[in-house]
Amino acid sequence: MNKITKDDYNVFVIKLIAFLGNPGQEYKNTRHNVAFTLFDRLTENDSLKSKFHSIFVEKNGIKYIKPITFMNLSGTAVSEAKAFYKIKDDEILVCHDDSELKLGEVKLQCGGSLKCHNGLRSIKDRIGSDNFFRLRIGIGRPKYGDMRIYVLSPFKKEELEILDNSFYEAEKIIKNINK
Repeated sequence: MNKITKDDYNVFVIKLIAFLGNPGQEYKNTRHNVAFTLFDRLTENDSLKSKFHSIFVEKNGIKYIKPITFMNLSGTAVSEAKAFYKIKDDEILVCHDDSELKLGEVKLQCGGSLKCHNGLRSIKDRIGSDNFFRLRIGIGRPKYGDMRIYVLSPFKKEELEILDNSFYEAEKIIKNINK
């Protein structure tokens, strides 16, 4: 796993950013959809289209996609956009929730373990590589209980305040890509 620092931002070029989550009102504002919330914040004033099994927008030469498939099928949207625009694996950034990071922590990396994240596994299976960049947004882990229930549960009010800072950090990272 390669950790990326702010000094590394100008070393790579990103052409596609995929924001992972699950479609539907029942998943809105859940931990697993933290990247969907980030997409919505970044594109709130943009004219969105439907393309590649996704909600799609292009900003500053970068394609943003929010797959409308379920998390476990995210690779469909990513592989379609990748093939259409002839994008290399290392020109893709995937934003996703990460239970291995404490709530609010944000990390940028290339490659690394997929852990149990089925969205990442779907992308690897569809594009044939895990050599893409990841913007990991920490959602924490439950002390007790079922992980599946935890990731599909909404954030508590005090957690939303912590997340607001992580969204700010993630937005800064995305806005500084390719500069």
